[in-house]
Amino acid sequence: MHDKLREVFRSVKIRKSASLSFEAEGNKYYRVFHEKERLIILGAGHIAQPLCTYASDLGFSVTVVDDRPDFANHSRFPEADNIICDEFISAIRKIGISGNDYVAVFTRGHRYDADCFREILNGERPFYTGMIGSKRRVFALWDLLEDEGYPGSELEKIHSPIGLDINALTIKEIAISIVAELISCRRSSTDRRSKETRLVSDDIDLKLLEFLAEDSTPKVIIIVYETEGSTPVKSGAMMALDKNNRSVGSIGGGCGEGAVLRDAYRIIGTGGEKCVTVDLSNDVAGDEGMVCGGRIKVLIKDIGKA
Repeated sequence: MHDKLREVFRSVKIRKSASLSFEAEGNKYYRVFHEKERLIILGAGHIAQPLCTYASDLGFSVTVVDDRPDFANHSRFPEADNIICDEFISAIRKIGISGNDYVAVFTRGHRYDADCFREILNGERPFYTGMIGSKRRVFALWDLLEDEGYPGSELEKIHSPIGLDINALTIKEIAISIVAELISCRRSSTDRRSKETRLVSDDIDLKLLEFLAEDSTPKVIIIVYETEGSTPVKSGAMMALDKNNRSVGSIGGGCGEGAVLRDAYRIIGTGGEKCVTVDLSNDVAGDEGMVCGGRIKVLIKDIGKA
């Protein structure tokens, strides 16, 4: 497994997706590693601020674009990974939108909306595109773009008015409705079954992967491969432990994780592996304040040293 982990680490370092396969209880599982999805916010108005905050907290890499220096700056968007102060057409060309991106259009006027969508529709289509605005504003823009030759079938794919209909009124409520729509699209192909062989978590913890792939100390990998009920983590949660009792990552914390680490320490250096079921709904879990309940199945596997 160490060679597989090294391949994964080398791939994600150069921003490529990767996957790790392993067996547990006679079944084969896959843990995919994806770079953060990029949310590109075109227009740095008031709704863009909470949207940036919420989306960043949910694991999106947020890029904010506006042509006004008083709006496009880090004091207004401290959670943004990238802020571009430039005309929208120029900024979109610099960004290079890909098929994995999410784009939210919040410009301050019809002309700027049209500029943005001409550039978007002339390039690779993002995974998600949404636009804020009244139905009247949206229909007027679609009519303009169709008259210019852009196909109506492509315009119909744009989420507008943006966000799920949750009767949102305030700026923060509208931002939450948009984030809810992003999640809905993000999870549209995620199998929600707890016993699916492709694991749910697909984030990248670069520190953990480097520890597993490059650190020379003998260690074990610990990975959740199945969940049941309400659990603090989903399948694919990972951590590692070495013989010096250093740990990186987490499978949920609390007494359940502590019990797994005790088993894990005994396996380091043996070349062995063990499947452990952690019951989070028993009396011990309740005494520890672990209110999630449910069960997780964990593979502990010695990977030796680099």
